[in-house]
Amino acid sequence: MTQSNQTILYYVHDPMCSWCWGFVPTWERILHKLPKHIEVRYVMGGLAPDSTAPMPKEMQKSLQGTWKDIQKRIPGTEFNFDFWKKCHPRRSTYPSCRAVLAAKSQNPDKEKPMIRAIQEAYYLNARNPSDDATLVEIAGELGLNEVYFEKDLNSAHTNKALKAEMRLSAEIGAQGFPSLILHTSKGYKSIPLDYNQAKATLKALGV
Repeated sequence: MTQSNQTILYYVHDPMCSWCWGFVPTWERILHKLPKHIEVRYVMGGLAPDSTAPMPKEMQKSLQGTWKDIQKRIPGTEFNFDFWKKCHPRRSTYPSCRAVLAAKSQNPDKEKPMIRAIQEAYYLNARNPSDDATLVEIAGELGLNEVYFEKDLNSAHTNKALKAEMRLSAEIGAQGFPSLILHTSKGYKSIPLDYNQAKATLKALGV
C-alpha cells in the first residue's frame, strides 16, 4: 500500500457523498495547516454501484432529508433542491468516482479540481453526476481532453483502479465517508473529524 516510513493522510470519500460536501470548508482549513511532511492521498470509497434504475421516491425523500439535516448540523452548507425536480436521480455514484480517476489519469493536477467540480455541479447547479454526459461536460470545463476522458471513464483500466481504491478503503479501516486515516511507521490510525472545526483533527495529527 505504501512505504512504512511515509506519513500519509488518506481522505476516503465519494464525490456524491453529501456529508463530504458539508465537510469541504473544514477540510480546506485542515489542508491549509498540514505540515509538508504529511502527504494527502484521496481514496474513492464508492457509495453506490452503477445503476440505470430510477431512484425510488422514498429514497429521494430520505436524501432530501439528509441534505436538510446537514444544513442544520453544518451551518452555511448550500444545497440546490432543484436537483430533485430537474434531474432523474439514480442511486449510482461509481460513475463520479471513475470520473475522478479518469481525470487524475489524464492529468494528476486535475484530481482535486474534478472532485470539487462534481460536487458543485451536483449540490449547487442541479446537474446529475450519475450521467456520463454530465461528467464529460465537467471534464471539458476543466480543460481535459473530452474524447480521451470519455474513453477512460468506463474503461477496464478505470474500473480496475476504482476496485483497487475501494479495497484500499476497507484495508486501512475507513468507516463511512468522509474518513481520515493516518499512516505512519506505527501503522494505520483513524483520525477524528468535526464537521464544523478543524481543531480536533489537527490536534490528533499533532499540528
